[in-house]
Amino acid sequence: MSPVAVDPHILLSPAVTNLRDVGGRATADGGTVATGVAYRSAELAAGSVSTDPVLAGLRIRTVVDLRTDAERTSRPDQLPEGAQLRVLDVLADLPSAAAAQIPAALAGGGADALAGLDLSGQMLDVYRRLVVGGAARQAYAGLVRTVIDAERRAVLFHCTAGKDRTGWATTVLLLAAGVDEDGAMEEFLAVNPAVRTTYAPLLQQFGDAGGDPDALRPLLEVRAEYLHTALTLVRERFGSFDGYLTDGLGLGQVEVEALRRTLRADG
Repeated sequence: MSPVAVDPHILLSPAVTNLRDVGGRATADGGTVATGVAYRSAELAAGSVSTDPVLAGLRIRTVVDLRTDAERTSRPDQLPEGAQLRVLDVLADLPSAAAAQIPAALAGGGADALAGLDLSGQMLDVYRRLVVGGAARQAYAGLVRTVIDAERRAVLFHCTAGKDRTGWATTVLLLAAGVDEDGAMEEFLAVNPAVRTTYAPLLQQFGDAGGDPDALRPLLEVRAEYLHTALTLVRERFGSFDGYLTDGLGLGQVEVEALRRTLRADG
């Protein structure tokens, strides 16, 4: 039997789940994305975040919280020692988005709360909003400007589970660094094992309450069709990914070039 490949981007921490280094991937022109520059994770709500030696070793200077106000209020960030918080609410203009409402939907009535809902369709709408929504474009531009600021690096960005808002943020950084879409998709889907582990108790609870766990899965995992939808909309609305960076996020060419240099190990 062949050994199971180990994902080299995973960073195991007892304080935060789904912690990953965005760096280390190959670029389309033979380069490599720099490690130790940008990290992604799930929420930083555990009290042990401030004393976790794994996080301390990453020397995080800025934590970027992509969550909604309601999410931040109910489970506020705990910061690694020496880090500052920057709030960039991706869904500020769409507070009822499915990606931000998983706990509320379930708490509001279990299986009955989701009856008749097209959850896959809702998630596709969320991904379209991540590309063209005003708050999302402002937030992702803010993330880019944080990453290119040497005084704010290293940067750790997150949402709740670290899969949707965080997944698109990671895609933006990887494509800007020169990773091709296949490489970006590989990273996008790579979080599913961690996310499924996180949500396994929730699925069990949902099933015990009479719900069909499979009906809930569109909210609790990432799927290739989600990212394909976002990338297709980028091309339709902005012509290209470069057009998305400049016309969508409002970045200047100097900022785009700085982002590429920052994210490249050979930059």
